[in-house]
Amino acid sequence: MYKIIVSLSFFLLVSFVSLGYEERDLLQKSANLQQVQAALLMNKKWVPYPAYTDRAGWDQFAGHYKNAQILEGEKYLDYEWRTVKATDYMEFEKSGSRTVMEAPFSANSSALSSMVLAELCEGKGRFIDQIINGVWVFTEITSWAASAHLISAQSTKSALPNYQEHVIDLGAGDIGSLLSWVHYYFKDSFDKANPVIAQRLKHTIQERILNTYMERSDFWWQAFDLKPGGNVNNWNPWCNFNVLESFLLIEDDPAKLAAGVYRTMVSVDKFINHNHSDGACEEGPSYWGHAAGKLYDYLQILSYATDGKISIFDQPIIKNLGEYIANTYVGDGWVVNFADASAKGGGDAGLIYRYGNAVKSSSMMEFAAYLDKKEEKEAIKVGRDIFRAFEEMKYQNPLANIRPDLPKYSSVWYPETEFCYLKNDAGFFLATKGGFNAESHNHNDMGTFSLYFHQNPFFIDAGVGTYTRQTFSNERYTIWTMQSDYHNLPMINGVSQKEGRAHRSKNVKFDPEKQLFSLDIAGGYPETAAVNQWQRTYELKNDGVKIEDSFVLKESKAANQINFLVWQKPDISVSGTIKLHSEKNHLNMSYNAKVFTASVETVTLTDPRLSRVWGDSVYRIHLTAKQLSKKGKYEFFIREGKE
Repeated sequence: MYKIIVSLSFFLLVSFVSLGYEERDLLQKSANLQQVQAALLMNKKWVPYPAYTDRAGWDQFAGHYKNAQILEGEKYLDYEWRTVKATDYMEFEKSGSRTVMEAPFSANSSALSSMVLAELCEGKGRFIDQIINGVWVFTEITSWAASAHLISAQSTKSALPNYQEHVIDLGAGDIGSLLSWVHYYFKDSFDKANPVIAQRLKHTIQERILNTYMERSDFWWQAFDLKPGGNVNNWNPWCNFNVLESFLLIEDDPAKLAAGVYRTMVSVDKFINHNHSDGACEEGPSYWGHAAGKLYDYLQILSYATDGKISIFDQPIIKNLGEYIANTYVGDGWVVNFADASAKGGGDAGLIYRYGNAVKSSSMMEFAAYLDKKEEKEAIKVGRDIFRAFEEMKYQNPLANIRPDLPKYSSVWYPETEFCYLKNDAGFFLATKGGFNAESHNHNDMGTFSLYFHQNPFFIDAGVGTYTRQTFSNERYTIWTMQSDYHNLPMINGVSQKEGRAHRSKNVKFDPEKQLFSLDIAGGYPETAAVNQWQRTYELKNDGVKIEDSFVLKESKAANQINFLVWQKPDISVSGTIKLHSEKNHLNMSYNAKVFTASVETVTLTDPRLSRVWGDSVYRIHLTAKQLSKKGKYEFFIREGKE
């Protein structure tokens, strides 16, 4: 069985990479401003969760999570609220560190959200004083935005918050929506202590989120002034979801509420328009929950707020965006991780179920049940997103009744994004990609592959290290994880791939019957590589994988070098064979020893974000051509090996 995720599914040969942007405007076509105002349920009547005073309702709603959430909240009853110092913000400008500022800020938000959920579950008022303290901390602080984002969003271009302007980024939006729920649920409790608390909280949310969103159109993630070829990534649905929540929970004026809601619809349409119809997340599975997942959250709360009158869950692209997360799962916690994504994960079972339920995808719901059985969690880790915690409680029983299973396919082909997954009964899972070198969270990896055997990674994509100032600056491609030489790709004439939209694939072919994916990767390299054509072909056979490089160079200036990044320490003691041994499985890659000299480099991992996945090191195999040649063909075979 194979899947072709495309509207024109009869075409198996594809020779283009679309820019992706298509003026669908699905949300705006579903309702204009007047229809939005008519559809909105006023006075918070849309909220599908029990009132704070409905103790029987909360007992039933929280279900088996109740006691665990109360215990989580109790950890913070004596919490000392942390100060985010001015020097913590400015540290980003000095060293590039984001965590110095983000750590105390996140500690405060985690404490607040945990106690909010605990108080809702218990309802005895034990947590109210500390919730008030948390509200006071967040209304006192100058900005809810992160230092890493302030430096580009503020007119001062400083990482220190400017009291004269407000910035909505991921963190500010998260805190705004969290505090909006706090105001909704605890306004009466706050008023009993002192009316100023709730008054100031509402005023601060109104000023920093609602007014700022309506007055500013220059946040890049809003995409209101999107230029051809411009990028719209997970920030768009994530920030708009938070803004939408704040409007729905704080704004009481019908006209202003409708205007705010409709403005988010216009912005989110930009994200949907930007995505390919095939639904693949070019940022990788680690970002799916923040990209397609946040789009789902946005669409769900919009549907709640309009009693289902504004909903686009029946649109094919929305379903395709959801099913990507199930298709990209390899097994045993491993996922296909192109770009900045991690190789470990799988996704949030509850979110995947809810999305699958909304778009009527049995594969998503069964995959969610599979993950849920593996998670065995007692308490919900709220973070800053209390909406997902509420939804987790709301859907806990339906998810428990779904039969767990993994998607069944022999190949999945995303022809616009150019992701191709191939697997067989022998236990091989081959993931390959084309595309171009300016995708969101891009690595210079056009044409690379990852290979798993019996759900165990062998040929890998390392992922990305801890984010610093360099990660999203003009120094990005000085980081080794971003470079093509640390992916499974050739260095042509001593030259690596180059970043940029112009560096893209050509002559892309996919044949599901032959389990074959082929593309010309010459376009990924700059002119100095002097390459006319480099056709790389992957073929999944019954007993393994064949990789073929057929090339034509303008001139031969330096020895070609084929690089492979692997998890297991390679054994190159036998000429012509590279042996890779894991605890349970073994693979051998054969190459022509007359053509190549093999060597191995140990890549030591000191970054915890990488070492948590791979351990202390990974390994880079170099196959260096013995002779210069302007034209030729290289072949590599990867098969199961013996101990």
